[in-house]
Parts: sequence; structure tokens; C-alpha cells
Amino acid sequence: MIKLKNLTKKFGSFTAVNNINLEIPSGQFFGFLGPNGAGKTTTIKMMTGLYEPTSGEIFLNGSSIKTDPIAAKKKIGYIPDHPFLYDKLTGREYLFFSGGLFKIPKDELEIKVEGAIKLFELGSWIDKRSENYSQGMSQRLIIASSMLHDPKVIIIDEPMVGLDPRSASIVKNVLKEKCKTGVAIFMSTHILHVAEELCDRIAIIKDGEIISDLTIEELLDSKNKYDGKLENLFLDLTN
Repeated sequence: MIKLKNLTKKFGSFTAVNNINLEIPSGQFFGFLGPNGAGKTTTIKMMTGLYEPTSGEIFLNGSSIKTDPIAAKKKIGYIPDHPFLYDKLTGREYLFFSGGLFKIPKDELEIKVEGAIKLFELGSWIDKRSENYSQGMSQRLIIASSMLHDPKVIIIDEPMVGLDPRSASIVKNVLKEKCKTGVAIFMSTHILHVAEELCDRIAIIKDGEIISDLTIEELLDSKNKYDGKLENLFLDLTN
């Protein structure tokens, strides 16, 4: 479960996120859309503890990111828009490093790493240094590492960046299966057809404020006014 309560972030006199309220239950795939500069990434950075809110509260599976940040961060898997790897580590070493941060017991971690290598089809690259990875391969490795500790909440900023069609299919299938097991997924993306394909609910943010928050069923009804296209609805709301 994810809960954002009266969440605001200011940078000097500029308000990047303005008093937003959202609640995403376990097992829901939530899409967060908006034009550039709308406040999507700022919201995500507050949710992951990278930015401190100016005001408001964030709860991740019952833990406050403000008052109990370690407990909250243990429950999330974070996938940033630009994957960062230690380029002198192999993919396998990076996965073990990531699992170690969450104190996964060694025997259990070995099983999880092998499972991740198979699930994300990393086998041919896993023992090469990540400095040799393409952006898509790096993204697959980052996503695999974010799920080793079985997070209850997954927060994603542009998950399909740099992925070829095969990689994108693997990632989408993994995310859908995670959602079925009760994981709450919060995904920011500019790719409208990906949001439409994956999400149970979609909110649109503009100028730091939520201007639309609809389930996929409600969205489909709304689309009838826009020639059946999410793009037309999005452009009209954000114009």
C-alpha cells in the first residue's frame, strides 16, 4: 500500500508538487502521467527518500518515509529512469551486492540471484563487467536487483527506457505477475500505450497538481469522447 497525504515540495518560491493526495492499495498497478516538469520525478524522489517533502506525509506499506525511513525503504524496490551501476562489477557481483544491502541470507540470495538471471535472461552477460552493458541490459539488471528482496511496493520511473521489444516484454510480464501477488506498483511513464496496457488506474499531474485520477474502466469511458485515444485525452487535459 502507498499513501501520499497532502504532499508538497517547494524549491525556493517554486512549488514542484502541490498538496497531492493519493492512495494505491496492494495489488494495484498505478500509472502516473504528466508533461515534462509536471512533478512526476519529484514525487518519486520524495517517495524513495531522495528528497525531503516541504510538507505532507508518505507511507509505504504502513511505514512512514519520514519517521521510519529504514523500515520504509526495506519494503520498496526502486527503478530509476537512468540506471546506475558500479561499472567494474559484473552483473552477478552487482546482484549479490544489492541483495547484501537488504541482508538476504547467503544461501537464499544465491537461489534468488540464479532465479533473477533466468527470469530476466541475463545469462550471456551476467559474468561480464557492467561497463560493457547496453542501456537496455543495464535496465534489466537494475530491475532484477530491485526485486531480490521481494518488495511490497515497486516504484518505477520510465521502466522501458532503452529496452528492445524482447526486454520490454520480459519486464512487463514480470511487473504484471508481481502485481498479481499483491505488490503495489507506482509507475511514472511518458509512453501512453504502456500505461494503458499495464495499469489498473491512471492519474495525470500538471503543474504539481493531480488533474485526473481514473480507473482504467473510467478511462475507457472517457476515451469515447476522444476518438478512443488516450493520447487525445491526455493532450486535452494537459493543454
